[in-house]
Amino acid sequence: MRDSEPLALLHRLVHIESPSNDTAASARLAELLAVEFESCGATVATEVTPAGTNLRAELAGEGAPVLLVGHLDTVWPVGTLAGEVPWRVDGDVVHGPGVFDMKSGIVVMVHALRALHGLPHRAVRIALVCDEEVGSPNSRDFVLRCAEGASAAIGFESPHPDGALKIGRRGSCRLRLEVTGRASHAALDPEAGVSAIDELIDQLLRVRAITSDPGLSSPVLCNVGTVHGGGRANVIPDAAHAELGLRFADAESEARVLDHLAALAPIRPGATLRVTRLSQRPTWQPSPGDEALARELGLAGRPAAGGGDTNFLGAAGIPTVDGLGPRGAGAHATTEHASLASLNERIVQLQQFLQIR
Repeated sequence: MRDSEPLALLHRLVHIESPSNDTAASARLAELLAVEFESCGATVATEVTPAGTNLRAELAGEGAPVLLVGHLDTVWPVGTLAGEVPWRVDGDVVHGPGVFDMKSGIVVMVHALRALHGLPHRAVRIALVCDEEVGSPNSRDFVLRCAEGASAAIGFESPHPDGALKIGRRGSCRLRLEVTGRASHAALDPEAGVSAIDELIDQLLRVRAITSDPGLSSPVLCNVGTVHGGGRANVIPDAAHAELGLRFADAESEARVLDHLAALAPIRPGATLRVTRLSQRPTWQPSPGDEALARELGLAGRPAAGGGDTNFLGAAGIPTVDGLGPRGAGAHATTEHASLASLNERIVQLQQFLQIR
């Protein structure tokens, strides 16, 4: 393998800008990667969802398959390449939207499989999803189906800054609180109205009390990410909603908080409240199997705060690690970049793990 070959593939992937829910972009990426994986000897199938295209590849080999997990979508809108995050290579460092999170991880998969050509190796299965950056609401079942019969799972998100793998991740959930009230003139007929905004504010105070309960077994992170409602100061608003992001360190706190939030009821007569779970990834707590897998890869492993599709797999009891993408920094930021030396190191590490000697 020439060092320029992984960089060339990364260039092609990054130049197909693929924000979440861009169905055309994920289809183009899946088509490109189908050719790449087929050239490695794998068979490829795609699955079209409302959010885009998922890809599954199978490379025959010895034993139960090792599942390699990644995603095609990024947080960046189309046009970012021509604007605030242009592609550029400065020595060992490559910049661009999605270069670190996580198109370089996909390059690791392709070139490690290519390096196995003609060598005895483990069976490999690959799952690439189209909507990871928004919680995989359309792809959760796809990932779990791909995990059936797998001996282990490896995620290709970014590692810890020192290159260590991630074993264990916080659980995460996105909730929408939607309130309907009744509009009326705020001065002439205030008693006829039911303020959706007032109701929403009071419900958010309830949320704060639930998520900060000192009786929880571990702290819960709760971020009110968006609040919308109303239109004019002289009209009592009849609709308002908020979106919440929650993070959990243990399954007990996760279940308790989500049960309480699902049971929220309106405070004001005439108001209605709907709580919708937009996406959820279960808490993945490290297991001896996860720790052993990290050691087999020759790398250190420790828990991480962020969530990913490996949450589904680790929580299901499959020996799992994440973070076999290359080192870098700036995920979701205009400083996003990855190390080319680390990219080539990760290719070798994965190839050596999969090869049977």
